[in-house]
Amino acid sequence: MREKIHKPDYQIVIVIFIILIYGLIMLASSSSVISFEKFGDSNYLLKHQLLYGVLIGVVGFLIASKINYQIWRKLGLPLLVVNILLLLAVFIPGIGYEYGGAKRWIDLGPTILQPTELLKLTFILYLSTLFAKNKEGIKDAAFGLIPFVVIVGSIIFLIMLQPDMGTMVTIAIIAVVIFFTAGAPIKHLFWLLIGASGLFFILIKIAPYRAARLTVFLNPALDPQGVGYHINQALLAIGSGGIFGLGLGHSRQKYLYLPEVTGDSIFAIIAEELGLIFSLVLIVLFLVFMFRGLLVAKNSMDNFGKLTAVGITSWIVLQAFINIAAMVTLIPLTGIPLPFISYGSSALATSLIAVGILVNISKYSKQQ
Repeated sequence: MREKIHKPDYQIVIVIFIILIYGLIMLASSSSVISFEKFGDSNYLLKHQLLYGVLIGVVGFLIASKINYQIWRKLGLPLLVVNILLLLAVFIPGIGYEYGGAKRWIDLGPTILQPTELLKLTFILYLSTLFAKNKEGIKDAAFGLIPFVVIVGSIIFLIMLQPDMGTMVTIAIIAVVIFFTAGAPIKHLFWLLIGASGLFFILIKIAPYRAARLTVFLNPALDPQGVGYHINQALLAIGSGGIFGLGLGHSRQKYLYLPEVTGDSIFAIIAEELGLIFSLVLIVLFLVFMFRGLLVAKNSMDNFGKLTAVGITSWIVLQAFINIAAMVTLIPLTGIPLPFISYGSSALATSLIAVGILVNISKYSKQQ
């Protein structure tokens, strides 16, 4: 085995940009009704996504893919500190933007910034930096488990103040994946599982709507016009699509029946318009990305590159499958977007930058 700089993994680039184009086509279709109703322009949300998501994201991707990934090792902590300040800024009147009772955004004038989307990347970089230089200490509870719980717990606390259960779960799982990959003992993971179960019970107790979602998950037919409305409309969209779909642009549910058609529920519109076959194609694309991303991690020249590659890959794939699983009632409904597909400029731009970092790591790998 020898280390060398070579061409990046173009399969990752190709797969991600196929998913991105797929997403833009579906966003154009799913957003047409709500864009016209709210802004008088059926392409408004698509244009916004192209300007603040795709344009910024592609530039970020190109820059990140060219910069040696080792620089992120020095920037991991400073970026996380800045991100935490942004998380706190959402609660400042005049700066924070509130929607649907949640305080998750910062008003930037022509667009809004969601700090938790940036956090997914900055937290991965920080944890990868931390554990890359603490490879042996991670096996000791005093230097591994306890600091990990304190760090992750603090981040989770800030997220739940917004509140954002879906993002909290995603970030917590990604952190555990990095912790495990870094060499954490199984017994420490067991204690984390016990703690997470207790936290989940508490969160359900303090917010009855979470218990209602769990009840609907167990019995989707319960209260179809109330708490079960969202998931029942999603299932109706998926079921009506059948194998081949109703045809691109021919969704019925996007006519203000299905909530969040451009966000969390966009997979239901995909299934309705394009059918089972093209829905499976999207899932296969994410699986290919997962395989290539984990291969980059396996062949990484150092522990930091390995952990960062695992973190980025698990983030994108995990979030995709949580979103899809929620739409088909494999798990309780969660408010989490489908990567590269759902509307959201912060999420799209950050995801593209993350993939740029992954592509750069692929240039520095062990070759036979």
